[in-house]
Amino acid sequence: MRGPERSVELTRVTEWEDGGVRWFQDAIAAEEPLEIRIAGTPLTVTMRTPGHDMELAAGFLLTEGIIQSLDQIADLRMLTPENGSKSNVVEVELKDTDFNAGDLQRNFSAASSCGVCGKASINAIRVRGLQRPDGGFRVDPEVLCRLPETLRSQQAVFSQTGGLHAAALFDETGQLIVVREDIGRHNAVDKIAGWALQENKLPLSRYVLLVSGRGGFEIVQKALAAGIPVLASVSAPSSLAVKLARELGLTLVGFLRGRRFVIYACDFRCLLAGHETSMPSNGHTL
Repeated sequence: MRGPERSVELTRVTEWEDGGVRWFQDAIAAEEPLEIRIAGTPLTVTMRTPGHDMELAAGFLLTEGIIQSLDQIADLRMLTPENGSKSNVVEVELKDTDFNAGDLQRNFSAASSCGVCGKASINAIRVRGLQRPDGGFRVDPEVLCRLPETLRSQQAVFSQTGGLHAAALFDETGQLIVVREDIGRHNAVDKIAGWALQENKLPLSRYVLLVSGRGGFEIVQKALAAGIPVLASVSAPSSLAVKLARELGLTLVGFLRGRRFVIYACDFRCLLAGHETSMPSNGHTL
């Protein structure tokens, strides 16, 4: 299994093992900047693994609240440099939006700084008016336990490099729908969201999203924007991610490994009848 073109690069390395030395060509995950422009105005630059760049740009616009539907994208294209070098710029034309490049650039700058508190971050998400995920969706615990192995078997670039995050979408039976890889876990989720947007599958109200690594605040926010009811990760969530999931009704699962997982919010979606907690998720002490 091989990853998308440009996602993997080869380099000469030196390996030391038990006193012996050898030299060989090793595969490493590619990392390049992607600039997203709206009507010629630079919006953001993200470090990403090349591949599915159009999905990444579309998903970013959706999960950051710049657009709410595919109809608001008038045009989406990769700009081709005149010198014939690699294209690392996506140009977007929007319609029917109140887009203000200056305000958005300031917001992205603030969000990446250490001066934004958790309360302000959650308030900003609340103001966007995101809908609570489908309360009727359920997934069997046995199905959840099978998902990590399925994801690992489909990580084409990771199998070559060992250096990428992944996000995968599953239905309630555990059937893999789509998987995307990237050097940044948030980019992998944006690629999933962008795929769903372009395929007219939003909201993803009957699916489980599994991410490698931890489930942070940004991942929860992006899952909510896509309408996903269950977000699972193989590692721990952050405190702010748990608070946001509880407030907006997302089922958040961590430490999904083997036959064990921990539910941090809205356990009713992935426990058998009679096992759900009697205490509302937003009533837990953090």
